[in-house]
Amino acid sequence: MINLELPKKLKASANQAHQVAAQIFRPISRKYDLAEHEYPVELDTMAAMVEGLADSGTQKIGGAAGGRNDEAGDTDILANANGGNMSALLNALETSWGDVGLMLTIPYQGLGNAAIAAVATDEQLARFGKVWASMAITEPSFGSDSAAVTTTAVLDGDEWVLNGEKIFVTAGERSTHIVVWATVDKSLGRAAIKSFVVPRDAPGLSVARLEHKLGIKASDTAVLLLQDCRIPADNILGSPEVNVEKGFAGVMQTFDNTRPLVAAMAVGVARAALEELRTILTEAGVEISYDTPAMNQSAAAAEFLRLEADYESAYLLSLRAAWMADNKKPNSLEASMSKAKAGRTGTDVTLKAVELAGTVGYSQRLLLEKWGRDSKILDIFEGTQQIQQLIVARRVLGKTSAELK
Repeated sequence: MINLELPKKLKASANQAHQVAAQIFRPISRKYDLAEHEYPVELDTMAAMVEGLADSGTQKIGGAAGGRNDEAGDTDILANANGGNMSALLNALETSWGDVGLMLTIPYQGLGNAAIAAVATDEQLARFGKVWASMAITEPSFGSDSAAVTTTAVLDGDEWVLNGEKIFVTAGERSTHIVVWATVDKSLGRAAIKSFVVPRDAPGLSVARLEHKLGIKASDTAVLLLQDCRIPADNILGSPEVNVEKGFAGVMQTFDNTRPLVAAMAVGVARAALEELRTILTEAGVEISYDTPAMNQSAAAAEFLRLEADYESAYLLSLRAAWMADNKKPNSLEASMSKAKAGRTGTDVTLKAVELAGTVGYSQRLLLEKWGRDSKILDIFEGTQQIQQLIVARRVLGKTSAELK
């Protein structure tokens, strides 16, 4: 028999994150949805708490995953001791239940932190383990094709010189460091793409503008310019050597950590919408039964059961991807499966909840319409729905990116 019950340690951590979501995030959710680009000062009190939890060995509140399990003897596989990936996933889920935009704004819990945890050396983990790192990948010339990076990094003595433009950088203005993807040699293709840790005060780094967005308005989304930006030579994550045979796999390891986390964000928002919808339907006299076939129930009840089933499958796929990472199993396929399923489910559940709730669902009286707007980005960033399906197809069919485009 498969036991899907969470260990007590993870339950306690998830409950702590849920309390943050319920007591801090939910009460200010609408406030910062209406005040885009205004920094949520309420989160400042969380910075010390998050740092204290990390120092004490308790897992982090937000979405940043832990480090690798070097005891396994294989640092290329993302694996965390004591269920670090699973804990990070559950915490991301619970805090996103409160407000996904605010979750992405928690100090020192950026997506760049997960990138650092995935590929940094031990020395780099010691240096960058407590920074607030956002992640800069996308450029004006491309969206989902991460291999199309044109930002350059040239070694000049004991410094790297970076030039390029990055767009849609989550927490790009507020974070203390930026993990920037750049190529060290365009002639070598995707194998030459590396990730670099760029401090906020690095000469040549500037914020060009902040984007106005459909959702997650509490989170700042920046356009960054790198103009002869200089950083120390040892700020390149992992090895500076270009391995053409390994190709793009090294830097893409990051996504095996972050995609299940984004899936968890979508699952968290979907759960919030389902809970609100159940309350609305119950108050309207709609009975939802698990003993009666859906076809014999009202249309609203049948639709709720469908949405709930999709939610459960997305949740379980996300858990599986995190469990594999914690147990030293390559999880690229499962990470993309969870991201594709959860991203699609999140938008379906939230928008259908708005529809079934009627006028109250479309108004700002409830947070349903906000969740409908917030959920869309979770189906786009960290790889769109289409890209995830393409990756899944390649893995299942055993095709390379050149063979299946």
